[in-house]
Amino acid sequence: MTDPAAMTRAEREAANIVAVRLIVGMEIHVELATRRKVFASAPSPAHRDFADAAPNTLTDPVVLALPGALPVVNERAIELAAGVGLALGCRLAEVTRFDRKSYAYPDLPKGYQISQLGLPVCFDGLARVPRLDAHAKPTGAVVEVPIARAHLEEDAGKLLHELPAELAHLHPGARLAGLIVDLNRAGAALLEIVTAPTLVSADEAVSLARGVRAIARALGASEGVLEAGHIRFEPNINTELTFDTGRTVRTPIVEVKNLNSFKALRGSIEAELRDQPDRWRETGLAFAPGTKTTRGWDDERARTTPQRDKEEADDYRYFPDPDLVPIRLTRAWGDRVRDALPELPCARFERYTRELGLEGEPALALSEEPALAALFDEAVRIALETGASRAESAARAVANLLLQSGARLANERGVPLDALGLDAHDLGQLGAMREQGELSAQTSDQLMTRLASGERHPRELAEAGGMLTVRDAGQLDEWCDAGIAAEPQAASEFGAGNDKAVGRLIAAVMRASAGQADAKAARDAVTRKLR
Repeated sequence: MTDPAAMTRAEREAANIVAVRLIVGMEIHVELATRRKVFASAPSPAHRDFADAAPNTLTDPVVLALPGALPVVNERAIELAAGVGLALGCRLAEVTRFDRKSYAYPDLPKGYQISQLGLPVCFDGLARVPRLDAHAKPTGAVVEVPIARAHLEEDAGKLLHELPAELAHLHPGARLAGLIVDLNRAGAALLEIVTAPTLVSADEAVSLARGVRAIARALGASEGVLEAGHIRFEPNINTELTFDTGRTVRTPIVEVKNLNSFKALRGSIEAELRDQPDRWRETGLAFAPGTKTTRGWDDERARTTPQRDKEEADDYRYFPDPDLVPIRLTRAWGDRVRDALPELPCARFERYTRELGLEGEPALALSEEPALAALFDEAVRIALETGASRAESAARAVANLLLQSGARLANERGVPLDALGLDAHDLGQLGAMREQGELSAQTSDQLMTRLASGERHPRELAEAGGMLTVRDAGQLDEWCDAGIAAEPQAASEFGAGNDKAVGRLIAAVMRASAGQADAKAARDAVTRKLR
């Protein structure tokens, strides 16, 4: 076989590719939620207090690059960057330095971006995140991803192709003849996390992206709202093609820019895995310096689209910023940042699954939400103090209350789950009552609704409302007889061996008992009666 690099178009089209290996490195851009920008005194739109600011209202002389305006480093940005880096298993630099990255673009008033080339804040890490499958469900395993570096830089502004909402209502139907440059985002603190090219699937890339978002939110480093651009993903994708002769060739790297959803991240990687072999057959281009290109993501067509050739570092004419001195990060300072780190989401996920016996999905849902995890942990502790017999069953009861009844209520009210105003003591007591079989699923759900409406003390509510499970065998028999009489068809099917029919019977028993029957005891009684 001809060397793949020297093949003609006809030879490439005839070549038998027997394997395609995916190679992905990730760049993840995290907007840090500092109150002011990284080198300026202007407020940052990444902070919740300024997220809805009108265009071009978050500027100052430094952001606008006015003559004589000098940058000053935001210490909080350094601290947040270091915290995220440590959470990703990185080492802290002893000395970090800022460099000018020169390029001309309308949303970059200075004509250069302050970034870090040679001396980033953090480097040489190993991130641990829960592994997700193709349906974004946790597998129970952990992905370990080498982190090359995490460097701090300033964000650029935005180019608006439509009138912003603040102006659109004043000019109904008006269309822009050009673009609006919005500099609100210009100068916001941005942490760029760069991995080694070791990811081998879209599943791993999405697992990392979701894990980094969870870490940033757990540390309070970012609000993590993907739709607002708080975290953006840029996968660097290429493939290694293996031919039936055993020879291999690597395709050029494609960097897909500015993805702000896990769906787009997965889609872009899967599209490139599909398209790069065909692109090689057409062009013959193989991986080499200067062959990297950037592409965008077209969600409607589920494919990437060309943007431009990718510049190399030399094209940006990096040099140390003369207005900013290098910063020494002492060991004592780094220790203080490390000691302030909370329990990380992956460690919390492993604790929930290994120590508390939660299934992967509820464990992930709880571990990714800092406020929800704190509420859950405290409620489980209270449940054990107020009657629950085992940590595992108490945790399952509390998790079910939160992620089933609580999630339903939050969805109905259009608020996050942690904004329902649930009290940890009441939730824990309710969990203990459910774990001990004092409440049915139906009455537990009713009590959750009342707790989320501001009522307190679930045991008192249950006793006053006659909601506690009745354990009297004679009463249970009456309810079961009523349920069987109400569902004769289901009774006949269940008696004939159709186990699925029992669900209709138990539902009828629960209706007859107004939720006071124990579902498990009712199932046992119905089974004895009909089989």
